[in-house]
Amino acid sequence: MAATAARHWHLLVPDLPGFGESDYRPHACYRYETQARRLEQWLAGFNTDDIHLAGSSMGGAIAAVLAHSLDPKPRSVTLLNSAGIPEHKDVDIHAPLRSDRDGILIPKDWKGVYRMFNSVGTGKPTVSGLAMAGLLGPDLLGRTDALRHIFSDMVADALAPARYLGPDTPPLQVQWGDRDVITPTRCIDWFGSATPDAEIHVFRGVGHLPMLETPARSAATLERFVHRHGR
Repeated sequence: MAATAARHWHLLVPDLPGFGESDYRPHACYRYETQARRLEQWLAGFNTDDIHLAGSSMGGAIAAVLAHSLDPKPRSVTLLNSAGIPEHKDVDIHAPLRSDRDGILIPKDWKGVYRMFNSVGTGKPTVSGLAMAGLLGPDLLGRTDALRHIFSDMVADALAPARYLGPDTPPLQVQWGDRDVITPTRCIDWFGSATPDAEIHVFRGVGHLPMLETPARSAATLERFVHRHGR
């Protein structure tokens, strides 16, 4: 999706602290709000007067927090199968959340790597899932301790983004794959009451990563939204 959008926009695509080529620090905090503060400090070096935020999964959760702390606020925010969204209305958004998904998201061996990349899609083996497993697997298996730490911090305040999203949220687009087994489609129901003006798109037959599984549709959907809320 970034390759498509790059023809039209100036893209800022940071490695989140603890991921990619950024430093992981064993004594650092990796909760969503802390990560959002780090990105806010990073963005201080840019003109944010005409910025549109977009984030997927954990990045979506951080983007939801960041959208409410930037000054000026972003012109829009797009969340793609975002973490940090309650699965039903009775969830206590102030309480720690017990999660059984660390077994999927923190692979311990090659079997776990293949399971992870097929789970974040539609849950069935795919060519792209196998390719990503082969490409990214060695790095993931070398980061087990870091991933366990970061995941633990996320879960400690897992629904922090839900406390930010509300009437003062910038124009919001939600993209979701209806076959997601990580952030189930029922999470979308929460947006109906918290952000009723949100523009919601559900992609059929798509899993956790719309921008990889259906890049043309996801990019076109985002592009139309950004153009509507640009200058």
